[in-house]
Amino acid sequence: MSSSENIYCYHCGRQHPSGEMRRIDTKGGKKWRCIKSIEATKKNSSQRDAFGKTVTMINKSENQARIKARLNAERLLATG
Repeated sequence: MSSSENIYCYHCGRQHPSGEMRRIDTKGGKKWRCIKSIEATKKNSSQRDAFGKTVTMINKSENQARIKARLNAERLLATG
């Protein structure tokens, strides 16, 4: 695996460079997880909650941007 390859983190739902990822054992088998999310689990509950809320806000924002771009593309195709 090249160091520039991005890998999906099952925990935060984002792509990260392979150097920021670790394979961990889960009930469902080995999965990739980013170092930031692993480190966040070692903090107190309020800090974990803050990390989770930040990840959720980022994911929602990215999803809204993708939806908006897709709708704009559909509008352009419909008028073309």
